[in-house]
Amino acid sequence: MTAEVVVRASGVIMKFGGVTAVDGASMCLRRGELRCLIGPNGAGKSTFFKCLSGQLMPTEGEILLQGESIAGMNLHSVARLGVGVKTQVPSLMNGLTVRENIWLSANSVRQRSRAEVEARVDQVVEKIDLGRFLQRSAGALAHGQRQLVELGVVLARDPWLVLLDEPAGGLTSDEVHRMASLVRALTAQATVVVVEHDMNFVRDIAETVTAFHRGRILAEGTADAVLSDENVRDVYLGRTARANK
Repeated sequence: MTAEVVVRASGVIMKFGGVTAVDGASMCLRRGELRCLIGPNGAGKSTFFKCLSGQLMPTEGEILLQGESIAGMNLHSVARLGVGVKTQVPSLMNGLTVRENIWLSANSVRQRSRAEVEARVDQVVEKIDLGRFLQRSAGALAHGQRQLVELGVVLARDPWLVLLDEPAGGLTSDEVHRMASLVRALTAQATVVVVEHDMNFVRDIAETVTAFHRGRILAEGTADAVLSDENVRDVYLGRTARANK
């Protein structure tokens, strides 16, 4: 049976003054899908991502999350629908411990008892293996550790849609492999959308890749198909670079 469509974006346009950052992008995401959005700087992928998350309200078009329009909703309202967002720059509370950061996120879900909050914190800590620095201040963590904790903060709310902006950015090789494993595992509980520049990471995790160029969707399909597409290669490398390879 084909999985249910849980995210439907239709004709999304995002303008900033006279500049059109997203130009009529449409996309459907199914339950449990892992989708990567790629494209060079300025291609529109990050702007589209921000429209999905409620960080930006599209100039035109419609976005439905489980059939509900998010028109006019801000980031916090979208989050209350069951959407977890990890931004490009980790935004932890530096003066709190790792556990306190995750606890606050778990506690923000309405109708959870204290016992349920504690249980969710323990589940996230075990899933991401955060025990070794659980009592450390978030402000004292290395970049890779902060990325993992930020993911934990997102998962503590138990979202059905997870939006990750460059989760592999600035990580070591070992940390990238760890992050890839965690992201792939998320599809057991959520639909996942990842914006990423690291093409090796994309190949490692993606089921479906959508390539943006000049605000429009240039190509869509499996990672191998999209990353080997001549039009996509032209956008990333330039025709001259390709010809000289």
